[in-house]
Amino acid sequence: MSNRLFADPQYPAVPVTGEDSLYPVHRIFCVGRNYAEHAKEMGVEVDREEPFYFLKDAQSLVQTGATIAYPPGTANYHYEMEFVIAIGAPAFKVPVDAASAAIFGYACGLDMTRRDLQLNARAKSRPWDFGKNFEQSTIMAPITRATAFAEIGPQEIVLDVNGERRQAAHLDDLVWNVPEIVSHLSHYYHLQPGDLIFTGTPAGVGAVVAGDVLRGSITGLADVELAISKAES
Repeated sequence: MSNRLFADPQYPAVPVTGEDSLYPVHRIFCVGRNYAEHAKEMGVEVDREEPFYFLKDAQSLVQTGATIAYPPGTANYHYEMEFVIAIGAPAFKVPVDAASAAIFGYACGLDMTRRDLQLNARAKSRPWDFGKNFEQSTIMAPITRATAFAEIGPQEIVLDVNGERRQAAHLDDLVWNVPEIVSHLSHYYHLQPGDLIFTGTPAGVGAVVAGDVLRGSITGLADVELAISKAES
C-alpha cells in the first residue's frame, strides 16, 4: 500500500452558536456583485440574468477574533462584510421553493480582498484568484442554525473599522436572495454539508492598514471581528 508523502491538511471548522458542535468547511462559494450599490461603486453593473461566483479554498478560513498579517503582494487590502449560508443537506438541481430545506444555518463573514490584484485581473479579463483566494482571506463567526434565525429580509448588515461605520445595508437589498442563490448554484454543483456560500457585500468597501480593527454584524447573528497587524518581513 502506498504511503502519503505528507500529512493531509485538516478541514477547518466553524463553531455553532450555543452548541458544543463544529461545522467542518469543505468548499467556499462567493457570489459576485449581489448588492446593486456595491456594483455601482466598483464601476460595473449587476448581472440580472443570473448570479455569478468565484471560489475560495477552505484553508483560507480563520476564526473571528483573529489577528492576521497584512498580506503579501498588495498595497490595497479591502474588507467585504457578508451574510454567509451554511449548507446542511445534499442539494442538486433543487427548485427555489425547496432550496431552504438544504440550509443548515447562517453566519457573519469577511471576504478579505487584494483589491489591486482583483482589479488588475478584471481589466485583463483574467480570473480573480490572486485578488480573492489567498491565505487567511476568509474570516468566519460562529454559525446560527436556520431554525433560530428570523425570516430573511429586514436584518441590518454593517461593518465598522476602528469604531467608524463603513458599510450598512439590509439583507433584503440582496439582488439574488438566499433561496435563489442555493437553487441556482445547485444546478452546477452537487451541494453538500460543509459548503459555505458568501452572498456578496454591500457598498462601502475600502482599504485597511496595519493596526486596524474590524467588526461586522448582522441582526440576530454572532459578530465577526478581525485585527490587522503589519506585513510579514
